[in-house]
Amino acid sequence: QVQLIESGGGLVPTGGSLRVSCAFSGGAFSDYGMGWFRQGPGKERGFVAGISHRGISTGYADSVKGRFIITRDNTKGTLYLQMNSLKPEDTAVYYCAARNGPGVTSTISTYNYWGQGTQVTVSS
Repeated sequence: QVQLIESGGGLVPTGGSLRVSCAFSGGAFSDYGMGWFRQGPGKERGFVAGISHRGISTGYADSVKGRFIITRDNTKGTLYLQMNSLKPEDTAVYYCAARNGPGVTSTISTYNYWGQGTQVTVSS
């Protein structure tokens, strides 16, 4: 059974940087497209970034484009999200997700497995 465990969340000031990680186990990591989603206070869970199974293709929400970078290390079974120039509106619980397919998609229903989430808080 695929398991995802996020880490690296915390409290950062506006304009700061943070990297969150997601450890994958229970399957062949390189077979799965991966994504990061977030859910802020009083908001629905939404797409942040996605990456193809071999890391060749990526996609971003407009709100984070140019500030966030998604990467993966298939040798370590780990997904990363580097977050720069953070804003208070980036405050949310960040979730990693895996889907049984190679490509990049923002469609939440296509993701089969989810982590428990890690809290990121950006102070103003």
